[in-house]
Amino acid sequence: MGRSAAWWRRLLGWPEPAEEPADETLEYPWRGRWDRVPKRSAGPDFGRADYSEARRRAREVAQATLGPDLWATLQRQGYLDLPSRLFDGVTYRLRVGRRIEVLCPPAVRAPWRHPFLCLNPTYPLPEEEFFAHLYLYVRDREDTVVREAAPQPWDQALGRTF
Repeated sequence: MGRSAAWWRRLLGWPEPAEEPADETLEYPWRGRWDRVPKRSAGPDFGRADYSEARRRAREVAQATLGPDLWATLQRQGYLDLPSRLFDGVTYRLRVGRRIEVLCPPAVRAPWRHPFLCLNPTYPLPEEEFFAHLYLYVRDREDTVVREAAPQPWDQALGRTF
């Protein structure tokens, strides 16, 4: 915790946050600051072999998360479509490393003015691993996606994936 945050806590009489037990074998990337890391990068200390290994593990995570049938569909089509549970007639098209595309038939009014939703991870992740996260969020926590994603007028690659 930063010094100013600790000062405010003492001033307001708030309790100190519980510290997570430090496990030296685990990384805690959400604790770091990532705003200085270039887009589509994991940082300057990440080498070619590190990227290769991270992408290999990411593919394993995505395959295990989606299962063989959805993984095969993603490989064949290049995307997965998920129907919305909150908006009748709305479908989310998920593509690896890209923004979420919002699809609606002509008779259905889109919930957003723009056809793409931008949602980036907090810290750099391989594209296929973040795709698996995104799939689960859209499938199981659509309310969070609707609240957090930024509607965008165009598609582009995600900034915190590599």
